[in-house]
Amino acid sequence: MILIDGKATSEQIKKEIAQEVLLRKEKGLKIPHLAAIIIGNDGASMTYVNSKVKSCMQVGFNSTLIELPENTTEEQLLHEINILNLDKDIDGFIVQLPLPHHIDEQKIIMAIDPLKDVDGFHPVNVGKMTLELPTLLPATPYGIMELLERYQISTSGKNIVVIGRSHIVGRPMSILLSQKRKTGDATVILTHSRTQNLIDYTQKADIIIAALGKAEFLTGEMVKQGVVIIDVGITRIEDNSKKQGYRLAGDVHFESVSKKASYITPVPGGVGPMTIAMLLKNTLNTCLMK
Repeated sequence: MILIDGKATSEQIKKEIAQEVLLRKEKGLKIPHLAAIIIGNDGASMTYVNSKVKSCMQVGFNSTLIELPENTTEEQLLHEINILNLDKDIDGFIVQLPLPHHIDEQKIIMAIDPLKDVDGFHPVNVGKMTLELPTLLPATPYGIMELLERYQISTSGKNIVVIGRSHIVGRPMSILLSQKRKTGDATVILTHSRTQNLIDYTQKADIIIAALGKAEFLTGEMVKQGVVIIDVGITRIEDNSKKQGYRLAGDVHFESVSKKASYITPVPGGVGPMTIAMLLKNTLNTCLMK
């Protein structure tokens, strides 16, 4: 069994980006600038956004963090987005999700300039991705594709089961893997909460992408020998033996599944770090397009 080290891979990608930024500085070219808007003080969101700011510093990007209070209105948020859309120095920006309940998430995503949508959530970018046109890919699926490619895991002609149909991971993942591309040409089955006899699909899968957000859902009896496992989930589970009072678990029961897997991503340290790395890559790409 080979552990797919997303942390090490993301660090390598950051080094590649930093080198490109350094070359741009030497040539007097524009330095990529990533901005982020966060509303409220949710601990997990704050940690994630701060890691993005830290990563920007690591690769030499300029970064801007806009912190807004929990009671920010939808109109006020749309105003902030419009400012970033018009700011020529900002190459890309994200609005940290989830948003407070009084704000329409889809309306906010639609308001972002597709050319600056480094999360890859805007319908224009999703449509281009579906049609195999050059565009900004959703960061997490982009990161998974990069892991598969860099670990030289063949997908052509393979049976791939995606568990979870979210717009952020599951659906785009199924589209990308089925396309005619180096990491693609697979037969993809998209499963979800209404799928009957899920085990019938998972036991035949060469590769499984688990992205349903249910801790340790996929167990060893559900997979075949030699399967490749990409675990996207991350859930806090109460654990008094840990200093922080909890442990992090993925959607995969690592202990039982890893005994059968040929490749598997850990949680943490697998897909998570890749999401931030590809967010940086998307920002660099938007800068290069200018």
